[in-house]
Amino acid sequence: MIERFLLPDLGEGLPEAEIVQWHVAEGDAVVLNQTIAEVETAKAIVEIPSPHAGVVRSLHAAAGEVVDVGAPLISFEIAAEAAADGPGSAPAVETPSEEESGPNLVGYGAAARRAGPPRRRARVHGARRSDVDTAVLEAAPHDARPRPEPAEERGRERPRSTPPVRALAKRLGVDLALVEASGVTGVITREDVEAYAETVAPSRPGDVVSAVALSAPDEGARTTRIPIRGVRKHTAEAMVRSAFTAPHVTTFLTVDVTETMDLLARLREDRELGEEKIGILAVVSKAVCLGLRRHPELNARWDQDAGEIIQHHYVNLGIAAATPRGLLVPHVADAERMSVIELSRAIRDLADTARSGRTAPGALTGGTFSITNVGVFGIDAGTPILNPGEAGILALGAVRRQPWEHREEVALRQVTTLALSFDHRLVDGEQGARFLAFVGDLLRDPARGLMLV
Repeated sequence: MIERFLLPDLGEGLPEAEIVQWHVAEGDAVVLNQTIAEVETAKAIVEIPSPHAGVVRSLHAAAGEVVDVGAPLISFEIAAEAAADGPGSAPAVETPSEEESGPNLVGYGAAARRAGPPRRRARVHGARRSDVDTAVLEAAPHDARPRPEPAEERGRERPRSTPPVRALAKRLGVDLALVEASGVTGVITREDVEAYAETVAPSRPGDVVSAVALSAPDEGARTTRIPIRGVRKHTAEAMVRSAFTAPHVTTFLTVDVTETMDLLARLREDRELGEEKIGILAVVSKAVCLGLRRHPELNARWDQDAGEIIQHHYVNLGIAAATPRGLLVPHVADAERMSVIELSRAIRDLADTARSGRTAPGALTGGTFSITNVGVFGIDAGTPILNPGEAGILALGAVRRQPWEHREEVALRQVTTLALSFDHRLVDGEQGARFLAFVGDLLRDPARGLMLV
């Protein structure tokens, strides 16, 4: 019998997802819980497991297409006896047939918001992406059309890149093994792939690069159309909602952090810590957690519907991370319980996961306070925008050696600027200033923090 699998709700009420890549093709045999596809939501890359053991009969969307939650994703042919809680089936789960519609997994899915096939993204170089992709697939010989990676290839170590970048490389006919990463992390970015594609002439008749070039109008060389999608779309909507909902106030404090930087230098030489790399962001995170304990009004949420201010007795500390997909702010759960070393490890793992595109949707919601480290880009200060639902966000500027008054003399000291934005509905100016001064005092004299833990 034929069982149709609908795109499930991937969490937090996200209404749609883009197919990044398929791991199966029509005619492939699959087993229960085998990864069949990777999809990209506004928040993360998610792997979709197979709900059945059987044979793939049809894929209802191609890589690059956007599918609504509750819309058909893939159809399987399964044995009739397997549909009734037999081996390799998903027990107690009802899945609609080709004639039915509705959720296909218990607790997942929603009714499709519209009829019709999945839609493709916006224009690429002046031509509609759907037209380009359709023309390429129709013109290319069968063997040149995109197919899943062979099993023997999956076992090989492949170049470091994120799923969206791999999908882009596939669309442009670029072999990632030939692309050199431009950054220090060794991760191949979208820009690396596009730069390589521009320098190498396509060699196959069905190559996407040549198809795009031939179908683009002359003005395409003067402009580039970038679809507003995924993380960029979600971030833009969240920032607009925040800016026009919460009355923002930003206050600044320049701090002598020489003592903190000296402490970090000593810790890097401590054999007990091995190769543990503790940076100033971890110390600032600990100072923020201690500050929120003293000033809970900054660890709060405005509940408009209930007419209440909700203060949190825990700290889910959001850390802004620049990724190839855009700005993400995943959080470290229960950060107030962690030591500086534990925070350092958690922040490093959080950033690595975000840059690889593997952050779970749940880690991107539920934050109570955030930190953005603009100093890593050489920036001294800024006016950060609050994450929706949070009362405060702290920007950490670059640490610079500069003349500074120290013990009634002028000396070269290591100095940074802190910028605190807060929701003036929840936090008064005095409360925001006292919190920022407290954090600054701990960075000026980190030994004080030992008395407060």
